Amino acid sequence: MSSSIASVHQFLAQIAYPPIPIFEVGPLRLSLHGLFAAIGFVAGGALATRYLMRRGYDGEKFQSVLSWALVGALLGARYLTSPATLLAGGSLADALNPINGNFSIMGGFAGGILAAWWRMNQVELPRLPSFDAAAYGLVLGTIVGRIGDLGIVEHLGRATDVAWGYAIKPGYDVAPQHNGLECTTAQAGPDGICGVYHHVAAYDMLGAILFFFVLMQIERRVDLRYGQLFSIWIVWYGLQRFVLDFMRFGNGDATIGSFTWNQISGLAGSLLGVVLFVWYARTQEVSSRENDLQISGATAEAPSTA
Repeated sequence: MSSSIASVHQFLAQIAYPPIPIFEVGPLRLSLHGLFAAIGFVAGGALATRYLMRRGYDGEKFQSVLSWALVGALLGARYLTSPATLLAGGSLADALNPINGNFSIMGGFAGGILAAWWRMNQVELPRLPSFDAAAYGLVLGTIVGRIGDLGIVEHLGRATDVAWGYAIKPGYDVAPQHNGLECTTAQAGPDGICGVYHHVAAYDMLGAILFFFVLMQIERRVDLRYGQLFSIWIVWYGLQRFVLDFMRFGNGDATIGSFTWNQISGLAGSLLGVVLFVWYARTQEVSSRENDLQISGATAEAPSTA
């Protein structure tokens, strides 16, 4: 790395901070990654519930849906990467191992959505208005969840010379998946750092923050049909992960050919989102307060199986 690039990093107060390591309490290990993922789920669920109730729908039923979505998300995060493990030559036991192996945020989203869809049928909660509300919760959950990734310095990308890259210094204990990037003082370069890498988790967080405000503006200014707000989330986040993961290929994530598994699932999700957006435009009513009252009023009289 040139001295000029090193000077830029110094000027920016070093985009390098000591990671917060994984805490070990007896046999238990606590990571900010898992902690903020849980906080993000709760925060996103609370926001979606409030949004849905403000539009006249049953918040208690939605809370029941969220409980099932959490289980689905945990299963999906682990097992969406199973095909990639098998295609890479791994055994069936490795692919089905519930603890060891790759985990995918795209799989978590997919599993949670499928479980939520099933539970909504059980409790007779209108699905498309609920998923539209969930779009805001999913974005907020992503924002909050990424705080944990920033704390432990996870999801770094390839080496870079950009001024906003994350510089690893000697003694930094980054997330375990990046142990190979750590170095001693003797191994550091002349600028005193081990290397500079794209902080993809930060990019993902910034993209989610931007999208949160874009989503609000779209809803306020465009007459959307039921399901289209959720479709927009699918398209945006799928494309966001597809683009960002170009910076992460070869860094330990599950891959198929020249793409990460998250890129493949993200692109597939985006295409599905486009199809759903067009389909809902042709088949659904305009999302409005008047239609909300009609839908929620009809379902409120139906017996609940929650």
